[in-house]
Order: sequence, then structure tokens, then C-alpha cells
Amino acid sequence: MYGRSLLTLEGTPFAEGEFSRLWLLAAATYGVGDVVTTIALIYFSASVDEANVLVRFAVESSGQVGLVGLKLAVLLACIGISLAAANDEDAFSYYLPPVVLSVVGAFVTAYNVRLLLG
Repeated sequence: MYGRSLLTLEGTPFAEGEFSRLWLLAAATYGVGDVVTTIALIYFSASVDEANVLVRFAVESSGQVGLVGLKLAVLLACIGISLAAANDEDAFSYYLPPVVLSVVGAFVTAYNVRLLLG
């Protein structure tokens, strides 16, 4: 393990292309889809309040920057977990973060759209 960077997939059994595709999907659903629909709900829907206490606090204290910062922090932490797992050759912990964020992001985005449509 000495001489190997924990910030790359070099020397691991995982492919960089696969890693990029997994995280692109997670960023699209959790990062973009959820953020855009949450902003639309918060600022354009008088009948819906943010249910997540942490998101509500971030938005109330820092506005859209707080929301984006929170989502970015979660994404970066999960990428770090995935990279660390890749370097440990732990397939379960490598795949789990992007898959969970993708599923959660897709669900929350769809749910937010449903709330927006009434």
C-alpha cells in the first residue's frame, strides 16, 4: 500500500471509467435533481415546507449556498468513502455510496416533482 495514493484508483481492481459513471449518476440525481427540485419547492411553493431538519437549517442559515454546500459535502464524503474502499479492495463499500445516493436522489427528485405538481 505504500506509494499508492488514496485519491486514485491506481493499483485497485476497479476501473476509472466505471467510477466516473457511477458518480456521474449520483451527482445527477442527488446533486442536481434533488437540489433543483428542493430549491423550486422552497422558493416557489407556499404549501410545502422542507421536512429534513438539516437541509432546513442549511437553507435558513445560508440560503441556496447552504443547500448546495451541504449536498456537496455529502457527495465529497461519499466519494472519499468509495475511494478508501477501493484501496482496501472492498467492493461492497466501494459501490454502496454511489448506489445509495443515486437511489435516494432519484426518489427524492421524483417526490419533489410530485409535490411541485400538486
